[in-house]
Amino acid sequence: MHNRRHFLADMGLGCAGLALAEMLRRDGLSNDNAWVPPDGSPHFGAQAKSVIWLFMNGGVSHMESFDPKPMLTKYSGKTISETPFAAVQDPGKLAIERLVVPDGNGNQRNKLYPLQVGFKKHGQSGIEVSDWFPHIAHHVDKLAIVRSMWTTDSNHGAQTQFHSGRHQNDGDFPTLGAWIHYGLGSLNDNLPQFVSIGPREYWNKRDGHYLGPAHDAVPLRIDPQNPLDFSRPERPFSADEQKIGKQLIQQLNALRAVEYPGDAALTARIAAYELAFRMQRSVPEVVDFSTETAETQSLYGIDQSHCKDFGMQLLAARRLVERGVRFIQIQHGAGGAGRWDAHGGLRKNHTNNALAVDQPIAGLLHDLDRRGMLDETLVLFATEFGRTPGSQGADGRDHHIFGFTVWLAGGGLKRGVVHGATDEIGFHAVEQRHYVTDIHATILRQLGLDSRRLEIPGRKRLEIDHGHPITEIIA
Repeated sequence: MHNRRHFLADMGLGCAGLALAEMLRRDGLSNDNAWVPPDGSPHFGAQAKSVIWLFMNGGVSHMESFDPKPMLTKYSGKTISETPFAAVQDPGKLAIERLVVPDGNGNQRNKLYPLQVGFKKHGQSGIEVSDWFPHIAHHVDKLAIVRSMWTTDSNHGAQTQFHSGRHQNDGDFPTLGAWIHYGLGSLNDNLPQFVSIGPREYWNKRDGHYLGPAHDAVPLRIDPQNPLDFSRPERPFSADEQKIGKQLIQQLNALRAVEYPGDAALTARIAAYELAFRMQRSVPEVVDFSTETAETQSLYGIDQSHCKDFGMQLLAARRLVERGVRFIQIQHGAGGAGRWDAHGGLRKNHTNNALAVDQPIAGLLHDLDRRGMLDETLVLFATEFGRTPGSQGADGRDHHIFGFTVWLAGGGLKRGVVHGATDEIGFHAVEQRHYVTDIHATILRQLGLDSRRLEIPGRKRLEIDHGHPITEIIA
């Protein structure tokens, strides 16, 4: 039964809708090809079901991780203009940079700095990997390494740029995780489909933006006693008391929805409350590792202090994927500019950071593969930009947008391949260059999504927003 207030509100909305439809028909603005939102189904056959997005905040040195450049050591101490590679500083090649403000970061560093770590060939593919990543190196035959990435933001807004595809000066745009959340239906209604693990800075805090707050990631802590904000009441509540409160909230929300049916914030809030109620039981179980064997926990490095925290995050990611979560975004080393931001002391910085992530990532790859999950789970290892071939100060490297490396694994991609290249000193991406949204397009394709069918009215996306799938690494 509807009360008079509901009846009048519904009638008013109905009459307004009929009038608007007739006006659009009369003016020729209504047709059968009108936009409709996604229905949660892939647009075409999907190779992957889930994504684990590993993001190293601060800027990993590509030359000392997955793109060795011996010429840096050969010409160490010489300025770039004194080497055969002076052309890399051609102003036309540097013009892709969009400065936020001139400051002490993201500048040209002219004196070449030697490699700070050795490399060895690994696996049947013989791909060279830095000695800082010995565990990942054992799984190099699972990786598709892209050595030809570039971006345009030379400061740490590039963290957001890698996630959204847009420079910070352009405004706020949805991240890839938000688009996937928007485009695909739930695999498990008791868990969020988009999870964020690890601290995030204010410039990289949100995901949904103009898609709405319902498409923000749900932040998760790896703590069974307190995995979510407000996940436990401040005082004991019986199940009956909780049920009464839930029913009251539903009634109040329904009253509000009648008067404001287009309120996106209200819709997101209602969905969040409903999901939160279900998650109170499901989430603590996900981050409770008591059912995992000692061997599995050791595989992720949870028994070692230097990688325990990241290992727990990655084990939780595997458990989330097992339970049907679509997109798990894990950010390592947040805090200010990011822990990998080695303007000085690069050797110590990258040694410690690699120790924190190397074994857990290798453990994740091995665990997914042995469980038969890697083929349907796409893992990405990324960072916002690389680091300069030249030295900053005595022993550091600056931000570098012109060429850097990421790698992907699983999800229907080729294994044990290298795609693209930088020049001989790692300055510019020169072969098969890829802007960051090409990574987005590749992931979307493997999930069965066409980004052009995810656009919404009034928000026309640019061609660069869509990117192009890297077909050469797709199996």
